[in-house]
Amino acid sequence: MSTEPVPGAEETAKQRWQRNFADLLQELRVAQTGVQILFAFLLTLPFSSGFPKTNAFQKDTYIIALLAAAAAAALIISPVAFHRALFRRGRKPEMVRFAHSMASGGLAFMLVAMVSSVLLVTDFVLPRPVAFVLSGLTAAWFLTFWAGMPYLRRNWGEPDEDDDEEPATGRPDAVN
Repeated sequence: MSTEPVPGAEETAKQRWQRNFADLLQELRVAQTGVQILFAFLLTLPFSSGFPKTNAFQKDTYIIALLAAAAAAALIISPVAFHRALFRRGRKPEMVRFAHSMASGGLAFMLVAMVSSVLLVTDFVLPRPVAFVLSGLTAAWFLTFWAGMPYLRRNWGEPDEDDDEEPATGRPDAVN
């Protein structure tokens, strides 16, 4: 059964919540894969031959990266457990709101995990000032695409002044 709305057809609130939940789960699948790969890498790192050569700052950075990746994994995977607990109880709006909050929190922890992982590796192979600059640039890069651009483009669904077409969904009031 397709969750895509039929152009021109009205979508019920129940259908909209179902579509929103399906869309959110698709997004979480992508994020979950990324965080699991990073987490697996971080879990194996202390057992590699070069890890004993790390200094105290690098070990602290490693712990931050590891815990942030674990927190990101927990938050990004949590909508699955929530769905299992509320399956077929007519609670789709609550599940969508919860999953949205957990996905947002998971992405925030994933940002911390990614930046601290970059800091860990760059501090190991480059001078610390360079590592800080590269890690700062990494944070700025992620924030640009994960927060800045979505914020600046939050009105994409609204037609431009010179655009006579309706939004792609055909429903300007659709909840995404």
